[in-house]
Amino acid sequence: MNTTTPRTMVHVIESQPTSDGAGVKLRRSLGSQRGMHVDPFLMLDEFYSDDPNDYLAGFPSHPHRGFETVTYMLDGHMRHEDHLGNRGDLAPGSVQWMTAARGIIHSEMPQQSEGRMRGFQLWINLPSKEKMKPAGYRDIPATEIPVVELANGGRVKIIAGTFANGGKDISGPVNGSRKLSTDPLYLDVHLPAGAEFNAPLTVGHNAFLYAYEGSAKVGTGEKARQLPHRAAGVLSDGDSVQVQAGPEGVRFLLLAAKPLREPVVQYGPFVMNTREEIEQALADYRDGKLAAAA
Repeated sequence: MNTTTPRTMVHVIESQPTSDGAGVKLRRSLGSQRGMHVDPFLMLDEFYSDDPNDYLAGFPSHPHRGFETVTYMLDGHMRHEDHLGNRGDLAPGSVQWMTAARGIIHSEMPQQSEGRMRGFQLWINLPSKEKMKPAGYRDIPATEIPVVELANGGRVKIIAGTFANGGKDISGPVNGSRKLSTDPLYLDVHLPAGAEFNAPLTVGHNAFLYAYEGSAKVGTGEKARQLPHRAAGVLSDGDSVQVQAGPEGVRFLLLAAKPLREPVVQYGPFVMNTREEIEQALADYRDGKLAAAA
């Protein structure tokens, strides 16, 4: 007889208001304090404002090394440019999956002077053997991201990984047939009031949810816990997760990946395994070699 092990929510990380880039206002959950990450996820930022003064300054040219950044736009228009000569436009519903690896210098600047700017940036660590591979990125338009309509009126956008619905596995544009080493799952789930959502998860993979609209209960029976608005809920191990929307409905991100279980040494935009590697990254950037190496 097959048995399931539903995951429970073991820790809540409230998002904290902060700013980044040239003063863009945002809220940070993972990464808001040193060591507060969910291996291999290092940081999750939510940016959301109708006031241009909160985002117009953008994120001018800055370096990265040792990890991946995933930018997911809900509203607004951002342009990416980097030292490799790449240029990409992030429109509503689109994603950029950038592998900084051994080095990239890029900028992310708003292409609007009014209206709403809303979205997320996620940092995913790379294993030591991949930290110094060539940099690269992929722009994914909204039209390439599958949307599954659920029977209860909810829907799921599959950005990375695979979601099973009605006996059929549906893969997102990232980590489908070609697996990344961290094997990430990235779902954006919308549920109406009171609706339930169940998803299988790989045993041994770390996972968390982030409620960006409304609230929800996570888990089953007496172990169910409340996930507040704008908070990340870290999950225990298990092979599935159950979420029930609150009375106002809920929109949340579900993220899971294979943990690296390697040392993490971070200094600003550089994430390596040792202090010596961080010092080398700083020297390479100072000497103009970080960009040249890529």
